[in-house]
Amino acid sequence: MRAAALHSLAGSLLLTAVAAAPAGGAPGVPGTGTGSGTASAELRGTMVAAARAAEQGIAFGPCSDAQDMPGRMECGTVEVPLDYADPDGRKIRLTVSRVQATGRDPQIAQHPVPRQGALVFNPGGPGGDGLYFPLIGMLPQWKRIAAAYDLIGYSPRGVGRSGPLSCRDPKELFTGPSQAPTHPSESYKRERIAQAKAYARGCAARTGQALRHYTSLDNARDLDVLRAALGENRLTFMGASYGTYFGALYATLFPSHVRRMVFDGAVNPAPDQIWYRNNLRQSAAFEERWADFRAWIARHDKEYGLGDTPEKVLRSYERARAALSEQPAGGKVGPGQLQAAMLRAAYYDDYWPHRAHALSAYLMGDPRPLVEQAAPVAEAAAEAENADAVYTAVECNDAPWPTDFRVWDRDNTRLARLAPFETWDNVWANLPCAYWPAPRQQPLDVRTGPGELPPVLILAAERDAAAPYDGALEMHRRLSGSVLVTERDTGTHGIAFGANRCVNGHLEAYLLEGRLPQQDAQPVRRTACAPRPEPKPTPTATATPVPTP
Repeated sequence: MRAAALHSLAGSLLLTAVAAAPAGGAPGVPGTGTGSGTASAELRGTMVAAARAAEQGIAFGPCSDAQDMPGRMECGTVEVPLDYADPDGRKIRLTVSRVQATGRDPQIAQHPVPRQGALVFNPGGPGGDGLYFPLIGMLPQWKRIAAAYDLIGYSPRGVGRSGPLSCRDPKELFTGPSQAPTHPSESYKRERIAQAKAYARGCAARTGQALRHYTSLDNARDLDVLRAALGENRLTFMGASYGTYFGALYATLFPSHVRRMVFDGAVNPAPDQIWYRNNLRQSAAFEERWADFRAWIARHDKEYGLGDTPEKVLRSYERARAALSEQPAGGKVGPGQLQAAMLRAAYYDDYWPHRAHALSAYLMGDPRPLVEQAAPVAEAAAEAENADAVYTAVECNDAPWPTDFRVWDRDNTRLARLAPFETWDNVWANLPCAYWPAPRQQPLDVRTGPGELPPVLILAAERDAAAPYDGALEMHRRLSGSVLVTERDTGTHGIAFGANRCVNGHLEAYLLEGRLPQQDAQPVRRTACAPRPEPKPTPTATATPVPTP
């Protein structure tokens, strides 16, 4: 379930965390269910690794790229087992970052703020790197949180400096302008099948038997080791997008280890949706969000000249695709790069003015804004290849996938008739899972009963395409006592501490006070906020209406 995991603050953010902890001292030892008698090998391994981490702690010091770092960020490492069934075997060192709580009220400098512990963040992905998250404390809307919490980021297993995974040479990633057919030919499908098989073989060849140990369950176990290494009896966690899924796994496995959790842009954790069906649902939702974007452009036809109806805007977009297929902009931007750029706008509506301006300028003869926004950046190839490798490994390992391409072809051919915008690109991103050489797991049934878990705060935008809203409803249903805050009629993926003061108020009250939404002085399990303001258009110079057939 591909999610654009990092957004804002040097390209590195999104958000998520949960509520009041049970009274008492250290957390109890999690079991495998009533009457199970013995813990699993992985559970025992997690306990061993967490105990060692608690004893060793994390030796924070200057980050390796400290000269480029603003603020007071420190870095360190924590050791986790590659295989939790063998905690004495091979290890991975996770890179961890921290900015310590300021202890100062941002409004009243002389007013001390008690420290509440560590707030751990994961940006999603899989494959997203949260290492630079602690720098977010410099933003005004985060200062009260940064006063009370140590802000903790980290690179999950396989990501960045944490034993990085790779499936191919990064030089192969950005090889030039690409096509992105919405209704691919049989020959194009055969070409992409061959690429998917080669990619899966490359993952196995480069990683070997270790490949099977990059899973969401392992990410959840790593989180418990990190909690222990930070000296926290109970975890305060914020997860965005995919981070909400393994956060929910953590809550299911280790409910007594939870203090507060925020899930921002929650994905559907139902086992039968992981991950093939979730991707089908995501492709359908992207079509709806793409329509929202086109409708916004049409409302601002005076500025962009792309058409005064969504249908006319679509025809302008298709003209640009056809022209780029014949002659890529700047020799770098073809239909595939245009599609990727517009997909970003389907994640985050603050991209809307920039993408609309670039499309309008291109069709009026100026390709420069489009090239600036959509051309691949060669310097980012290694990071992008690593993120792709982790994404693929985790999703393919997590659950069974159809192994016969005829199933993919049937399902997505049907879907693309109604939702052509992203359907087939989503297929190609996930198709290596059809030919995956490592064993697949059966997904854990995410579920907690009454009183097992402190209240989790779930944030969701009603028209989010990357994490469709029905997933947030399912997450809310499965986590007993959770509270769902909905931003109505909007679709930005990740709404924590964004442009909606109502959402931010609920989030701040929860993290700082453990206070949940109320109505008539009574707690409620669901509440809603009015939509954030729409983006304001950026006028395009000489916005002459673009001719449409």
